[in-house]
Amino acid sequence: MRIIAGKFGGRIIKVPKSKLVRPTTDKNKEAIFNYLENKIDFDESLVCDLYAGSGSLGFEALSRGALEVHFVEQNFQIYKNLIDNIESLKVKEETKVFKMSCIKFSSLKNLPQYDLIIADPPFFKDDIYKVLNNLIENKFVHENGTIIIERSIQTKDEDIKNFKIEPIKKLGDSLIYEFNFS
Repeated sequence: MRIIAGKFGGRIIKVPKSKLVRPTTDKNKEAIFNYLENKIDFDESLVCDLYAGSGSLGFEALSRGALEVHFVEQNFQIYKNLIDNIESLKVKEETKVFKMSCIKFSSLKNLPQYDLIIADPPFFKDDIYKVLNNLIENKFVHENGTIIIERSIQTKDEDIKNFKIEPIKKLGDSLIYEFNFS
């Protein structure tokens, strides 16, 4: 998997061999970040990558100018791969990794507010609804911040019912949901 643009553009990151990881395709990642580039200023932003996996989405934000990225990943093997990617890119000072479930993370108190939260949960994992509620309730997002969630087209009806919004984009078999806090 490669980083699309920015200071790490073209760099390759390792993706763990696991059924638990379904990385966002380069094509989808490029579409998401091209969309975001027109909406938010990555320079000096604080970003959170939930269900981080390889860290691909968070590294893309860091490459495009984010000041710092926080990753949340629970699985030990996938976490180790994420740490290897951080070391490979030499971005330890610009990153923080929370080895815990996204439910637990989103229930924490006294964390900074994020400018952008990106969530790419396993397609059929439905804890994202509780995570989103926790993020909003616990004020994890800066007043002008954004949450982007990537989901499967197969979960569309359930997602719309729980998110109470329509997706903003369809990318292959993925749907993108956006929550703004301005």
